[in-house]
Amino acid sequence: MIHLSFRFLIVLVICTYSIQINAQHQIGLEGQVYPTGIIPSVNYTMPLGQAGSLEFRVGYNIVDHRDLGIQDDEKGGGVGASIGYSHSIWKGVRLGARADVWWNSIDWKMDPGTIMEVGGTTEVTVFQPTATLDYPINLGAWSLVPRIAFGAEINVKTTGEEVGQGAILLGGVSILRSL
Repeated sequence: MIHLSFRFLIVLVICTYSIQINAQHQIGLEGQVYPTGIIPSVNYTMPLGQAGSLEFRVGYNIVDHRDLGIQDDEKGGGVGASIGYSHSIWKGVRLGARADVWWNSIDWKMDPGTIMEVGGTTEVTVFQPTATLDYPINLGAWSLVPRIAFGAEINVKTTGEEVGQGAILLGGVSILRSL
């Protein structure tokens, strides 16, 4: 399933590249943090018209729900991919939407450190839609893009015990290079 999604992303990028060959495409790295995790990723941005851009990313979601999930301790992570759209709304500020899918493996424990401790591993597919707000800072061939995002983590397929999901607030920054 992961390989199929990655192949789809590559084909989509190649097909759309031929449409926008004269535009300023960008590639780079992004780091996002949220209260229970960190997401490092590789990003690709393709301009659409004068004010919009289509964005793709592939990354790894490092999860540490601690006791904020359903179980007393939840840690793990997994690979994922995103597609998003951003549109300039005012003096360089962009409003957008992003849809992520993460394939996470979460190790969990109930009553950790006690005689009653039990644990296990849950395989979970997470859909993470978010609304984004960012402000690209042009540095010549490079761009620095601080971003905030708000949305939800939705466990769409769970194998094992239930683990945390719900509202999510993320902050991050991308560094992108024009191609």
